[in-house]
Amino acid sequence: MKAVVIENYGGPEVLRLKEVPTPSVTGHSQVLVRVRAASVNPLDYQVRRGDYAPLFNLPIITGHDVAGDVIAVGEGVKKWRPGDKVYYSPRFGGPGSYAEYHLTDESSLSAMPDHLSYEEAAAVPLVGGTVWEMLVVRAQLKKGDTILIPGGAGGVGSLAIQVAKSLGAFVYTTGQSILQAQLHRLGADVVIDHHKKNYIEEIQAHTKGRGVDVIIDTVGGSTLSDSPLALADYGRIVTLVDIALPQNLIHAWERNATYHFVFTRQSREELHPITSLIETGQVKPVIDSVYPIDDAQSAHRRIEDAKRDRPLLGKIVLSL
Repeated sequence: MKAVVIENYGGPEVLRLKEVPTPSVTGHSQVLVRVRAASVNPLDYQVRRGDYAPLFNLPIITGHDVAGDVIAVGEGVKKWRPGDKVYYSPRFGGPGSYAEYHLTDESSLSAMPDHLSYEEAAAVPLVGGTVWEMLVVRAQLKKGDTILIPGGAGGVGSLAIQVAKSLGAFVYTTGQSILQAQLHRLGADVVIDHHKKNYIEEIQAHTKGRGVDVIIDTVGGSTLSDSPLALADYGRIVTLVDIALPQNLIHAWERNATYHFVFTRQSREELHPITSLIETGQVKPVIDSVYPIDDAQSAHRRIEDAKRDRPLLGKIVLSL
C-alpha cells in the first residue's frame, strides 16, 4: 500500500510517499479499514519534527484521523461488517492514518454520519473528542455562559464555536476581519480582529467589566497569563497548548480562576455526542483545503506557515 513515511525527524520535506506492506487482520477484535481521507493536525507535525520521539521508533506513519470503509474484520467482531463507513482517531503512538489502509481495534470505531463526505468526516474525530473534553468535561459549559475562543478560525476553534453555541453559550472569538462573516455563520456572536484591537479591552467593554465565564486556549504564547484579564471571577480557562514559556498567573489568582490542561483527546465516547450534533445539523465540519496524499508536504506547510496567502479556516484534509 501507499503511505506517507517519516524516516527522519524534521520539516515537511521528510514526509515521503512510499510502498509499504499492507496490514492484515490477525487479532480477534481487529478491523482493517480502507482509508479514504485523513486530516492534518498540529499533533501530526509535532510527531514529524520529533516532539514525541521517545514514544516512537522510526520509520513511522503519522496521522490521527481516519474516514473510510471497513474491509475485513476479526472473528470476534460483531458490530462491523465489510462496507461499513467509519471514522475514528488512531491510537497515539501506533501506526497513523497517512496510508491507504489502517488496522485498528473495533473499540475505536464510530459510524460515519450518512450525509458527510469522507473529507468532511476526516475533519472530525480528533478535534471532536478534544472540543467535547474542553467545553463539556473540563469547562462544564452550560446554557447562558459566556465563552471566549481565541483563534476561532482554526480546526479546534471552528468546531468549538459551533459546539459552544449548541450548548446555549454566548460566544466571543478572535479572527481576522476577512473571516468575520464566516465566523458569525459558525455561531460566533462577537468577532474581535485581534490584529486591530486588544481582545482583552474588547471583552471588558462588551461585558461591562465582568469578563467571560470560560476561555479556551488553542493559541498559546502569553494567553495563559494575559487572558485572565478577560475572565470573570471564578472563571475557567482550558488550554490545549504546550506551556513552553514561563507564565505569570497573578491575574488568574486575582480572579480565583480554575485552569485545566488538556492533551488532545482520542476518545470514541467523546466523539459520540459530536456525531449526534452533526446528525441533527447543529455542527458541520469546516474544510479549509483538500490535498492529495502524495502532497502531504504542502498540507503540512499550510498548517504551519504563519504567513499564508489566505487565512486558515477549518481543517486541512488529505484525500486518498
